[in-house]
Amino acid sequence: MTSFDPLFNAPLAIQVHVAGALLAVGLTPLALWRRRRDRLHRLAGYGWVTGMAVAALSSFAITGFGVLGPFSPIHALSVATLAGLVIGVRAAIRRDARAHRAAMTQLSLALVLAGLFTLVPGRLMHAVVMDGSGWTGFAAAATVAAVAAGLPLAWRRRRGA
Repeated sequence: MTSFDPLFNAPLAIQVHVAGALLAVGLTPLALWRRRRDRLHRLAGYGWVTGMAVAALSSFAITGFGVLGPFSPIHALSVATLAGLVIGVRAAIRRDARAHRAAMTQLSLALVLAGLFTLVPGRLMHAVVMDGSGWTGFAAAATVAAVAAGLPLAWRRRRGA
């Protein structure tokens, strides 16, 4: 049975980080896979960029595994995420759909991979989501993530995009 107690008892920085990441995860299908690039796509995109920025910025307050002072190698992903957001938003403003799509697709894949690694046994989100299922639960989540990440690519190939 899933318990949110580990998350609710975590430091505020972790709670904010998870909230931003969950917002981005929840909006990813709408922002990325919607065919028409209309008002709904833009609104979902604003929320997605906000969620990604909150997750990336809040990560700098999470310093439990410091390698370089308080920072770990995962903080490099946060810097890359913030840079990717700037590149993707600037491309959208310039109406460069190809560069915008490429930047946001890469960030979405990074979001899925980073999210997957939060489910490794011993991590906080593993305790919340997997509730003691160990590596079997992680393997199941990895399989689902791989299939889910591959579906949009398969759909695009079928449509000839």
